[in-house]
Amino acid sequence: MLRQRWGSVVCPGCRNLVGVQDERCLNCGRWNPGLWGFAPLLGRLGRDLGFTPVVMWSCIILYLATILLAPGGIDLGLGLLNFLSPDNDSLFLFGGSGAGPVFRAGRWWTVLSAGWLHGGLLHILFNMMSLRNLAPLVGDLYGASRMVIIYTTGGIAGFTASSLAGQFLGWLPIIGGADLTVGASAGICAFLGALFYYGKRGGSRMIGDQAKSWAIGTLILGLFLPFIDNWAHAGGFVGGYVSSKFLDPLYPERLDHFLAALACLALTAIAIALSIISGWSIVNG
Repeated sequence: MLRQRWGSVVCPGCRNLVGVQDERCLNCGRWNPGLWGFAPLLGRLGRDLGFTPVVMWSCIILYLATILLAPGGIDLGLGLLNFLSPDNDSLFLFGGSGAGPVFRAGRWWTVLSAGWLHGGLLHILFNMMSLRNLAPLVGDLYGASRMVIIYTTGGIAGFTASSLAGQFLGWLPIIGGADLTVGASAGICAFLGALFYYGKRGGSRMIGDQAKSWAIGTLILGLFLPFIDNWAHAGGFVGGYVSSKFLDPLYPERLDHFLAALACLALTAIAIALSIISGWSIVNG
């Protein structure tokens, strides 16, 4: 039986018994603990329905692919920050975003794919550590499906902002946007925006204040480190905040949220595949 329509199930959040039709777990507060009757099946994937490991392993696999399949070969780099960095052709091929790919090459879909690519070993290490820390919290407060939507829409907003800034403000230092940009940090900043909105909505002021302090720290750090994409971070934060207003965390997660989350993952996979297919002749031409 794939779907359970009555009786009790184990809550994916706290592992206590709840009614399959309960709106919220009385023990841990998780919305929709019965997962529309699919809790026995989907609960095996974890509290976030497996989204966090899907993102982490996908990013790791794509990072290795951008290095091993780089047209210019493996770049060992001369310092710690650019150690094991893919070359720009490889990042372009797999779906890097920014003013160059979006405006000059017409690859507008890369605002979806760029959040799954990384520009170096330290880059992916720090992003995956941040994702692992924030994603479970967002998943508990919003539900796994809404977490996927927030991550995706935040990435789109972040890389759209960075591409626009790179095209029209590229001549300005620090705030000029990026010609080529990648990284999961736009989606991670979307999580901060979602947590900030959660605090303002009445869920927990402490969570909102903590998210705000993390966001401010990220912005300050970006002002002193020229390789950090401030527009992607700011756009991701705003995207996460705005999308959270439509995905109200104080109301239960719905089945259409789950379907929208699956659509987000499918569109992202299509964007990466389209980048590789369309970019192969450009890079190797």
